[in-house]
Amino acid sequence: MHILIDALRHHPELALFLTLAIGYWFGQLKFGSFNLGVVPSTLIAGLLIGQLGITVPGFLLQVFFLSFLFAVGYSVGPQFFGSLKKDALPQVAFTLIVCASGFLTAWAAAKLMGYGPGIAAGLVAGGLTNSGTLGVAATNITQVGLDAQRAAAEAGLIGIAYAVTLPFSGILTAWFLSSAAPKIMGVDLPKVSKELEAKMGTHSAAGEQAYQPVAARSYRLANAALVGRTPRELNAALEGAVVTRFRQGAKIVDADAQAAIPQGATLVLSGSPHALFAAKETIGPEVEDNELLAYPAEELDIVVTNQKAAGRTVRDLDLHELGHYGRRLFLMHVTRGGQQIPVTPDLKIERHDVLTIRGATKYVDDLAKTLGTADRPTTKSDVAFLGLGIVIGGLVGLITFHVGGIPLDLSTGVGALLAGLVCGYLRSKYRTFGGIPAPALWVFNNVGLSGFIAGIGLNAAPGLVAGLEAYGVGLVLSGLILSLVPMVVGLLLGKYVFKFHPTILLGAIAGARTFTPALGALQQAAQSTLPAVGYTLPYALGRIILAVFGIAILLVTK
Repeated sequence: MHILIDALRHHPELALFLTLAIGYWFGQLKFGSFNLGVVPSTLIAGLLIGQLGITVPGFLLQVFFLSFLFAVGYSVGPQFFGSLKKDALPQVAFTLIVCASGFLTAWAAAKLMGYGPGIAAGLVAGGLTNSGTLGVAATNITQVGLDAQRAAAEAGLIGIAYAVTLPFSGILTAWFLSSAAPKIMGVDLPKVSKELEAKMGTHSAAGEQAYQPVAARSYRLANAALVGRTPRELNAALEGAVVTRFRQGAKIVDADAQAAIPQGATLVLSGSPHALFAAKETIGPEVEDNELLAYPAEELDIVVTNQKAAGRTVRDLDLHELGHYGRRLFLMHVTRGGQQIPVTPDLKIERHDVLTIRGATKYVDDLAKTLGTADRPTTKSDVAFLGLGIVIGGLVGLITFHVGGIPLDLSTGVGALLAGLVCGYLRSKYRTFGGIPAPALWVFNNVGLSGFIAGIGLNAAPGLVAGLEAYGVGLVLSGLILSLVPMVVGLLLGKYVFKFHPTILLGAIAGARTFTPALGALQQAAQSTLPAVGYTLPYALGRIILAVFGIAILLVTK
């Protein structure tokens, strides 16, 4: 055991992954219908293992943190920019009120408990789970009119109060938003989130669907009136179904041939289930011919980059590009700006539209060359795009501005989040670069978040014990109340005043509380990334507001 403890102390990276393993294992256990969840479990595991005196380097935590925030932004970029125009002002007002309720609660608790500026500032930082508040308070405590000796003493108390209140407030925040709040509102969070996904035109991966809008079946030509026609001529007699190939004796012939189809030939027809059912009455009985049906086909997204293809209507494409292949290609849907749009004959195709085409692979490939670029699913990530996005976003986040003489910046974290939003939006719009497959995005999102919170637990563990011994449960209870009040205010405000959708509302509360792990717990509970749509703007604004609170609480409690 001593050897293990010594190894963990000298190699904190091993302690971090041990924390991840325990957190994920325990977080998925069910006790009846209850389970704690991965995020709170990982934090608890970090606090326990951290009692061994393990310190994780800050830069390592930032690597996990930036990966998570970029992945979150990338996932919801298209939806965020789509909702920003109509939802920005209500979310700004919502964030201001929620943050103000937290500040007033902290001030009242400090007055009631007799806390000085150091404990009060640490209470605000930990109870509202914002490290920026801690930094601003620690930096400015010598500038609020205290004598040097008292300022030094109060400065030491800031970190202790933060270490005591942060873990409990963090766990309460993650649990309340992901478990209690949906029950208080009386909503099935996964269900309403899926409904919102459908409305916004985004869908979580759910595997292959049983229903196929276009299928292929084989039939024997028994209608004497159709014998001797070419495939193109036969297509004209069918409604919604087309001949893709046929068997002539022992020979299989592609439907682009001009050969006449003899009686008794076996045909492969493609089309909707309804069209195939009707074709059976026109052509003849369905037969089994696995060899004839065994031709490569696919459903492919084609990004329209050819200027000559842009401006045409769907009807034009059907008559020319699609018609060139004997109508053996099917336009399944059109995606524009990350969202599917209704397909009508008069819909004009624009550059960077994504056309989802289904048909034989060789014909689909030819059409992709005509219209633009094929966007096939891949297991490879555009790491250059991801890395450059995080770097640019982080540099933007480091730009300093002044509020009332206080230097502030958005931080590299907010910068990475904003970069993810922009990159995700660009990917949805252009689709020719910047691809990150869903499994890779899951790793960046979930492991990034859990790695970050594991490090927080490990590093905060020693201060937790010291703070509990010095200030007891009073400080813990103050932190819990401070954590809970703004969330309750946010629930009432969002539901009855701003009338936010439940998924967006809970994300907005997590954002106004600036507690990123709560977003991860919320996304897991919702089985959706859409809580981040409500999270992003309140989070960016909340970080600034709560940082300013770091000096404001010093001024009102000195």
